[in-house]
Amino acid sequence: MSATVSTTVTELPESRVRVEAEVAPAEVERRMQQTARKLGNSLRIPGFRKGKVPPPVVIRRLGREYVLDEAMRDALGSWYVDAVDISGIAPVGEPDINFGELPAEGAPVTFTIEIGVRPAAKLGTYKGIEVERREATADEEAIDAEVERLRDRLATLETVERAAESGDHVVIDFLGKLDGVPFDGGAARDQLLELGSGQFIPGFEDQLLGAKAGDERLVEVTFPEEYGAEHLAGQPATFEVTVNEVKVKQLPELNDDFASDAAGFDTLAELREDIATRLKEFEQHNIEHEFEREVLDAVAEAATIDVPHALVHARAHELVEETMRNLARQGISKEMYLQISGQDEEQMAHEAEEEAEKTLRREAVIAAVVAAEKIEASDAAILEALEPTAERGKTSAQKLYDELAKNGRLARLRADLSERQAVEWLVEHAKPTTAGKKPAAKKAAAGKADAPAEKKPAAKKPAEKKPAAKKPAAKKAE
Repeated sequence: MSATVSTTVTELPESRVRVEAEVAPAEVERRMQQTARKLGNSLRIPGFRKGKVPPPVVIRRLGREYVLDEAMRDALGSWYVDAVDISGIAPVGEPDINFGELPAEGAPVTFTIEIGVRPAAKLGTYKGIEVERREATADEEAIDAEVERLRDRLATLETVERAAESGDHVVIDFLGKLDGVPFDGGAARDQLLELGSGQFIPGFEDQLLGAKAGDERLVEVTFPEEYGAEHLAGQPATFEVTVNEVKVKQLPELNDDFASDAAGFDTLAELREDIATRLKEFEQHNIEHEFEREVLDAVAEAATIDVPHALVHARAHELVEETMRNLARQGISKEMYLQISGQDEEQMAHEAEEEAEKTLRREAVIAAVVAAEKIEASDAAILEALEPTAERGKTSAQKLYDELAKNGRLARLRADLSERQAVEWLVEHAKPTTAGKKPAAKKAAAGKADAPAEKKPAAKKPAEKKPAAKKPAAKKAE
């Protein structure tokens, strides 16, 4: 653990805690010197070259309080993470942080954190709990659908001399106008459009049905209220459209040649067999995760857990933030998504509360099982878990292990792996039942006030969702 921060934890009502943290004077001085050097890079002081002003001179020039305040702001994120790790809490939601008075030279920095934490669980039945488990299958309908997807991928478009029908493709030129004036982005030439695909705004494609090559049509539409371009949203518009070609999709015949072209198999039977194997493997993977979630939910139903609504709402906001980060990785900004969905973050959080409560209950029983079964990840398990990261970084797992130990981060990783092992332990000791038989655990839990309604949760890996130690902005005590 870090030698720079020490903490005292006080439990508060509603699954909250107060963490009183103290930063060692040596760490405060180190941060001050570091900040002074950074500030000195922009100072011009006679007798010193730019960027070469010694920290003591910077501190005298700017004042100790100013430099210390800047140092504390820069270091808060790191000190907060240290305080959370040392305290061993699992934070939920945004923290409320308050600094004490700026300390005198040689004195420690003190600050307090108030934050929600993972609720505690009093376990009921958890070993040998009965939970339904489906069997992996790859039915003919699913195989046919995958074959059709491959056929569609290898389809060709052939020009025809007839009126366009739904499902046909048309090659068009168009010019869009608002109040008779062309608008930016409203024109294109030789645009390929599949009629009925919903690629264009509602009403556009329908007005091209029955058109032939050479036809000109005036398409009248209204842009949706939630349309991405604000200057077009909700506006009526006209499009002058010329149909250049009508094309029909030609699917390849289902034969051995298709199997060879689509995936390199000699026969269609071999292709279907391969598809069946892959679909079954994919389904088996889904079943394993589904069974894991159902086991956790069954254990949670049999346990006694007090989950305050404020904590649920805080976790719901975290789930929304996670969704936004995932969308950002796909190139979809938060603003764009909120505009398209017609919601704000608070509405999304309210909708996520059911899943948030399930997540908190799962996390609570996982932690309780870790304690009850005295599960602790070994050093060997930690080194194994670090191997992929070590390979990507072209280093060794042992070096990463030593670095984590040096920085006081090893305990957090060990706790994460221990919780993962607890989930595996629960799954290993669970008793799968066939569909249609109500598990005993759910019968016993029926009528419990704290048991959530039976509903399959969204696809999430429960033990992998860990409350991240956020880096909030500092707030001085008044």
